[in-house]
Amino acid sequence: MNGPLTPHDTYLRTYTEPEVTALLRELHQLGEPFGIQWDSAAVNGTTIDGRLLISFGDTSLATLLNLLHVLRERGDRPWES
Repeated sequence: MNGPLTPHDTYLRTYTEPEVTALLRELHQLGEPFGIQWDSAAVNGTTIDGRLLISFGDTSLATLLNLLHVLRERGDRPWES
């Protein structure tokens, strides 16, 4: 990823519900050391213009992917700022 995704990136339309569910599992694993937990987060089956929404405030897939990118870059070093 070269920069943050926007909710309107056409690339996001290629993700399936199982793929997004796997990304949410990764978010739970990577986010735990940082206190980032959305136990109720799930694909809510709603789409807007072909993009799946996630049920933690109807966040877009772009938000999930951007957050995962930040967590992946940080690795397992939650104590570093």
